[in-house]
Amino acid sequence: MEEIIKAEIDGVVKEYPKGTKLLDISREYTPKDGGDFILALVNNKLRELTKNIEKNCKLRFITTSEDAGHKTYTRGMILVFMKAIYSIIGRENITKVSVEYSLKDGIYCQPYMKVPVTKQLTDKIKGKMQEYISKDIPFIKKTIGTDDAIELFNSYGMHDKEKLFRYRRVSKTNIYNLEGFEDYYYGYMPPSTGMLAWFDVIPKDDGMILLLPDGKSPKELKPFEMPEKLYHTLKTSNNWAGTMGIDTVGALNEAIVADKMNELILTQEMFQEMKIGEIATIIKESGKKLVMIAGPSSSGKTTFSHRLSIQLKAHGLTPHPIGVDNYFVERELTPLDEFGKPNFESLEAIDTETFNRDMTALLEGKTVELPNFNFVSGHREYKGNQKTLGPNDILVIEGIHGLNDKLSHSLPRESKFKIYISALTSLNIDEHNRIPTTDLRLLRRLVRDARTRGANGERTIGMWPSVRRGEEENIFPYQEDADVMFNSALLYELSILKPYAEPVLFGVRRDSEEYIEAKRMLKFLDYFLCVNSDVVPKHSILKEFIGGSCFNV
Repeated sequence: MEEIIKAEIDGVVKEYPKGTKLLDISREYTPKDGGDFILALVNNKLRELTKNIEKNCKLRFITTSEDAGHKTYTRGMILVFMKAIYSIIGRENITKVSVEYSLKDGIYCQPYMKVPVTKQLTDKIKGKMQEYISKDIPFIKKTIGTDDAIELFNSYGMHDKEKLFRYRRVSKTNIYNLEGFEDYYYGYMPPSTGMLAWFDVIPKDDGMILLLPDGKSPKELKPFEMPEKLYHTLKTSNNWAGTMGIDTVGALNEAIVADKMNELILTQEMFQEMKIGEIATIIKESGKKLVMIAGPSSSGKTTFSHRLSIQLKAHGLTPHPIGVDNYFVERELTPLDEFGKPNFESLEAIDTETFNRDMTALLEGKTVELPNFNFVSGHREYKGNQKTLGPNDILVIEGIHGLNDKLSHSLPRESKFKIYISALTSLNIDEHNRIPTTDLRLLRRLVRDARTRGANGERTIGMWPSVRRGEEENIFPYQEDADVMFNSALLYELSILKPYAEPVLFGVRRDSEEYIEAKRMLKFLDYFLCVNSDVVPKHSILKEFIGGSCFNV
């Protein structure tokens, strides 16, 4: 007799034969957010749609509009892209193809091969990808031994993956087969290529950009405008990581085992200090009086501001820190977001008129009493903090709206020097699995919030989507307006953050909505060997998050 399984979907219990495929069940429903069903959430655990239901469960389908679904769509597209490029160029003509970093809705990929990148070549690759998509080829997952995976990827010339698996603790691993092309990917895959219809491939210098839809419009490819400053900042960081020989997790683990971390850490910190010194020199030569610093959450803005101020002093200038947060409107006047909660990241949460009046007066040589915002009472206070700018004085202004001219609308552009800072990691898991900058920043924030605010992992992960929405609205649209960009990511830091972050992530309850993300991050950290934080210098940006900084952060 056929066994019947009960599945609760949208509050309604339905019955299915045991072993029914999730993909078949999903076809009974229509997505409500404009995306396509690409994963399933079964008893609060992500599952690929190729899996079957084997016991009573609570079931929800994940679409390409959701974060986990969008990541899965991207993963599938990268595998299709890899199969196409290896098919057209030939494995014998390719050293490797590296998936480097994100550029808005594009992913920059760097091929190392015997043929140049041209528009004709990217059009051929795109055509081959469309061919695979039209055939609706299934992504087939299979489990093999870790030693077998090492041999397999060695034979394919994918040596970054080979190196990665040498430091894996598990005895088995999953790889994906797409019509004979085998590869390893960190995360889940779509059921087949048929749903991967929206993409483009364009040449950029000696690399290629794989364009994809964003999560808000999963069935629309938006016009792409190259963020040139961000691109060159990332390119420089990646080139430096390659020079150091630490561009993947496997290479980092090798350096740890070879006892080379002390040298790597000191070199990395000196490289950052050199960059901060270069920025201070540019500011000195510009003669500008207002340094505007902005960047997304957990970029290390506070430590960067302190270190920049020291460099400015070494150049004969007298910096004065100004926190835009001290110009918050009175708490009761704070605008509300779409959920009816105070939106502290909105520009309207800042008293821009008072800020502009004070900054203008300072530039005119007047004495100004600056405010201090009391975050407990929710009111601005004045306690005699008076400033008058001398000939060598300079204001260092930090706030998320620093690059938006609406914040400083009455101040002349020629008086402002804008700096964008973010943790733009140049370290990847392997040649085909990149590490998103958002993952690094979230780990930093988890560690810092647990240490300084007593916040558990559920709270920090739960707030992250709201933080990200604020960044998308208030920071990223203005990053290309910056005079300089500073990359605060450190090649070694994930090996330091791991022992701090893991207890916070393990503390997330299994029945909470945040557990899925916590589990993903734990799996990600499993790739890294640990390093003792005692070797991290006290002035390091990393100390802002793990504690022990020589600055008041």
